[in-house]
Amino acid sequence: MNPIAFELFGIQVAWYGILISLGIILGVILATKRAVAVGLHEETVVDMCLLAIPAAILGARAYYVIFKWDYYSQNLSDIYRFRQGGLAIHGGIIAGVVVGYLFCKKKKISFLKLADVCAPSIILGQAVGRWGNYFNQEAYGRATELPWAIEIDGMMVHPTFLYESLWNFAVFFFLLYFTKKKKADGQLFLLYLILYSVGRFFIEGLRTDSLMIGPLRVAQVISIVLIIVSMAFYYTLQKKPNSNKK
Repeated sequence: MNPIAFELFGIQVAWYGILISLGIILGVILATKRAVAVGLHEETVVDMCLLAIPAAILGARAYYVIFKWDYYSQNLSDIYRFRQGGLAIHGGIIAGVVVGYLFCKKKKISFLKLADVCAPSIILGQAVGRWGNYFNQEAYGRATELPWAIEIDGMMVHPTFLYESLWNFAVFFFLLYFTKKKKADGQLFLLYLILYSVGRFFIEGLRTDSLMIGPLRVAQVISIVLIIVSMAFYYTLQKKPNSNKK
């Protein structure tokens, strides 16, 4: 599989970048449409995205590099080679949330309301962007004889990028469905964190390229923490009916 889609003016354009960019564009378009429905200006979402998206990409890369420092400390120039892959979504979420919160605080708007607006967009972007891993021949699982296995280096393996993409699409549609059923601002974003983390925990167990802390898979540890913390906040918000209408 050729990771390069085409060449433009001597510059190679990778599928990885194209698909991540496509996911971002679709997410921003969706978020601006959803913002109007809750009384926010489209410009507010665009302004936030112009800050949060670059921060999320840098955060995702920094997170990956930190946990792969044994390699990158000996290959410093590779830190900037984004097209080769190596974006960890948990790092992106952390950086994006921090910047989004600071943006909302400065603009004096509800962070929880804006987070709910963006939640479906985030998971949609992840669902589309995961296909970049396919073209880079990464984020795959251990050997399997299942009929939908893909071939990597002469071995048939689990297409874990596909599992996660399908799971993310399912979460995306559920969040759209749940939008009108939420009882408080913030619940949609917390559901995103919970549901994504549940899927990621199990899918991560199949992967062979996990970031590790000793014997533990980092993504599984983070997923468990996010599930527990998000569920606690979710039920706290649920005790405040109609708070999203205030």
